[in-house]
Amino acid sequence: MAQSTETDWVSRFADDVIAESERRAPGKPVVVASGLSPSGPIHLGNLREVMTPHLVADEIRRRGHEVRHLISWDDYDRYRKVPVGVPGTDTSWAEHIGRPLTSVPAPAGSAYPNWAEHFKAAMTESLAELGIEYDGISQTEQYTSGAYREQILHAMKHRAEIDAILDRYRTKAKDTKDGTSTTKDGSTGTGDKANAKVPAQAKGGRKQVEEAELEAEEGSGAAAEDDGSGGSAGYFPYKPYCGGCGKDLTTVTSYDDGTTELTYTCAECGFSETVRLSEFNRGKLVWKVDWPMRWAYEGVIFEPSGVDHSSPGSSFVVGGQIVREVFDGVQPIGPMYAFVGISGMAKMSSSKGGVPTPADALKIMEAPLLRWLYARRRPNQSFKIAFDQEIQRLYDEWDALERKVADGSVLPADAAAYARATGTAAGALPSTPRPLPYRTLASVVDITAGAEEQTLRILSELDPARPLTSLDEVRPRLDRAENWITSQVPAEARTIVRAEPDHELLDSLDEQARESLRLLLEGLDSHWSLDGLTTLVYGVPKVLAGLAPDAKPTAELKVAQRSFFALLYRLLVGRDTGPRLPTLLLAVGADRVRKLLGV
Repeated sequence: MAQSTETDWVSRFADDVIAESERRAPGKPVVVASGLSPSGPIHLGNLREVMTPHLVADEIRRRGHEVRHLISWDDYDRYRKVPVGVPGTDTSWAEHIGRPLTSVPAPAGSAYPNWAEHFKAAMTESLAELGIEYDGISQTEQYTSGAYREQILHAMKHRAEIDAILDRYRTKAKDTKDGTSTTKDGSTGTGDKANAKVPAQAKGGRKQVEEAELEAEEGSGAAAEDDGSGGSAGYFPYKPYCGGCGKDLTTVTSYDDGTTELTYTCAECGFSETVRLSEFNRGKLVWKVDWPMRWAYEGVIFEPSGVDHSSPGSSFVVGGQIVREVFDGVQPIGPMYAFVGISGMAKMSSSKGGVPTPADALKIMEAPLLRWLYARRRPNQSFKIAFDQEIQRLYDEWDALERKVADGSVLPADAAAYARATGTAAGALPSTPRPLPYRTLASVVDITAGAEEQTLRILSELDPARPLTSLDEVRPRLDRAENWITSQVPAEARTIVRAEPDHELLDSLDEQARESLRLLLEGLDSHWSLDGLTTLVYGVPKVLAGLAPDAKPTAELKVAQRSFFALLYRLLVGRDTGPRLPTLLLAVGADRVRKLLGV
């Protein structure tokens, strides 16, 4: 059911897309589109390119309309550079620069036949886990099969008109110094749509490009390509891949509209040949022509793009004119999407060249949570995905939303985002039967190092009235928390419970500190549950101060509580901080707590 269009961005776009589709192509499926370049790891910034139209398409399906979500795999783009930090590669891969991504060998040890398929595979698995339904289109298959032949011939016939449109924007202020074209996301290339180089004025006041953005650009493999201009024989919007070396370092030297005979030479190997473009399938349109050609060819109604397309001369702006004036089509409607940042990138530093991918995120969070991060923010709002301690707060927020949904107190826009996160028109996504707090699960697996028997013992004691009987009840969330602990928490921050009491510290305690420990130990048996131990550890300083255990804390009492907590941490784990104390006490076990705290 459609949500209020005053509060829900997805419904607003769905309204517009349905109306536009009925105007342009009544009775036909609604077409929305995304584009991904498998030139390297496809990261979480790229996922916004897919999630935005997916959410709109899914809303349209929920309303009973037929809709196609196209994902164009830009695997016929040129291989631009060897991404840093990709396992199984070395400098020898540089010899393939200029070839189509599907003609580049996959990294050593890969199960896939080429570079593009290797990186496409991981994204395909993530899209399935996220419940994203789509029709995949390989641009290699489209071009090499001759599917675009008529469009290519049409573009070549109208090259003067295309050149004139592009010439409106060919100024030093609007083009890069080397004449490269601007792709959908503002990086240079044929079709890479990573969200790099977003102008500061379009990023909600963010004053500088963040490190992760620069990494995204470095790791994207965007194919540097001119817009077809600069040749001595005139402008040509088509670039052949060389029949000698397979690279795109070619220049068209002549073309005959009548016979479609095209002659090119290669700057790399010196190869030259004359072909009939009406029969030749080894080349592609330059990006600023390729994109609008596809809009017209596929009848795309909705497609988002990076926020840099608010600037003149961008591929989206130029493409809008080319699709209308050359291909007799209509530019899609769609929002400009903002930057997706990363908080905490353990094992993924810029020196290693790694930028987190959807697969990386899905190892540490459940699919509904990742969907929710994209669904709850309007496309033009930037946000961060947490790989650090912030993921615990994020899960707390998610669980609080779930409780509001359950009790009916949720706001309409939040309810819509939750519904879109937890399921699609095809049905609900897998969920954890008993979603215990993520921070609790993380603390427990941190202490137990994943030992299942001990983990089950601790978790079953959290709520004695409703004990856990199997770890399957808390999966897959438990597995995600364990993955987060093992992959993102530094070794020095892991929790190691002391093997023996700290006799030196115990002997140095004053009478008040000793009394606080006695009160805690006396109350263990009667408070042995998560809620009970929470009451106990917060109540001990109150009792020492002559107050009731449920008294509201004063500023002085909060200081005493912090001091008491620090003492417990030092005696249990040898440092001033650690997991939440109630969870830690349950994990350590009553007998061991008595041994370590005994005075």
